[in-house]
Amino acid sequence: MTENGASPNTSKRQIWSASFGSSPIIGTAIHDGHLLRDDLLDTMALSDAERLYEEDPYTGEMISGLTNRIIGQRSRFEIDLNRARDAAVYLTPDQSWGLEVWRARPSDAAIAASLSVHDDYYAMLSAFLDRIERSHGRFILLDVHSYNHRRQGADGPVTAQVKAPDINIGTISMDRSRWAFAVDAVMEHFASAEIGGRKLDVRENVAFQGRGEQTRFVHETYPDTGCAIAIEFKKIFMDEWTGEPDTRVVADIRRTMIALEALLERLLRERQ
Repeated sequence: MTENGASPNTSKRQIWSASFGSSPIIGTAIHDGHLLRDDLLDTMALSDAERLYEEDPYTGEMISGLTNRIIGQRSRFEIDLNRARDAAVYLTPDQSWGLEVWRARPSDAAIAASLSVHDDYYAMLSAFLDRIERSHGRFILLDVHSYNHRRQGADGPVTAQVKAPDINIGTISMDRSRWAFAVDAVMEHFASAEIGGRKLDVRENVAFQGRGEQTRFVHETYPDTGCAIAIEFKKIFMDEWTGEPDTRVVADIRRTMIALEALLERLLRERQ
């Protein structure tokens, strides 16, 4: 494994990887990637470690046992697939946690190249979901991310638990009443699982509300048939400052996600 959990054979030419099969459940890890195009390297002001801190390493591994999965290979500092197109390239510090991302503003051609990836991704996602909708009628997309809770330094205080659940479920962009059966099942499933030797604190719309572009796209494009649930794992599965994973916790999350796929498939079948 590389520092962000990707295969050591991952080509710098890859943008995302996708696996497609017979299931109405889809897992995505679109911030898992760490790669940058060569033409951006000279203008990038951030170190590998600084980029990795704000990325979502190992989320691709968490969903790797699902039948349908899409894993981003590019760093969100090249193109953020979970932001609206006009904000998907970070150009000012207010877009990127106060970070100065670039030594000099990328050229218009470089920005256009990044934005074309955003366009291509949502065209691909639409085709991917259209096919699942035709086969299964309805679908549930599990939009997996992670978040930091030691922003004051490796030895600094952690974010108070009341503000930072172990798993934050984001649902703000969905018709909550329509999909309550799925949201409640996801929350109960994670709360009852043993991950890293303990039960986790699972809450809804606390640290994040699920306002990302991908969930918005799903609910706007498939208002009656598509449910996208944002799942934010606090970085209890890794050292967020060194990037070192707790492989046991990552494996437990992967196992729990596989069981969740089967549970959600059953719930969808019962409501046909």
